[in-house]
Amino acid sequence: MSSAAIETVFGSLENYSKGSVEIVSGQASHYAFSNIFEVAQKSLPYEKVVVGLNLGYVVETLRAEGQSPWYTAAHDEFAIVMDGEVRVDFLKLDTPLTDGEGTRLAGEVPAGKPMGYVLLKRGHQCLLPVGSAYRFEASRPGVILQQTIKGPLSVEKWADICFK
Repeated sequence: MSSAAIETVFGSLENYSKGSVEIVSGQASHYAFSNIFEVAQKSLPYEKVVVGLNLGYVVETLRAEGQSPWYTAAHDEFAIVMDGEVRVDFLKLDTPLTDGEGTRLAGEVPAGKPMGYVLLKRGHQCLLPVGSAYRFEASRPGVILQQTIKGPLSVEKWADICFK
């Protein structure tokens, strides 16, 4: 009995495959998918492009490049670095956001106490906790996936990013 070697290939901004969908049954228009690396490649730095939607919850792709503005939310969020290296700085806000859904801008210099930072590399993840503000910084372009609730900074570009 021979076993075929299976190789997992993980993409990056510089090297990714678009992929395809093989329809077993139904119509192609019932299926849609996008490539997070291609979405990030075509996005502005820290533009929060929705690539997955389930009721009000979203997964967003962000092109990490340079320094982002400060963000906050009235709920926990989650980020995973898919390509590159990203520093995330945290502040414990003096006046946390208590209502609204999704990521919000926290202001140019939010009032709060520094909480430290985490350095995320490919595959590393972190919690973006309620009551805090956070800021991303990347010295070279990378890709972040962020799980949150759809909000005012969420950008939907379905016609531009999906393959059907």
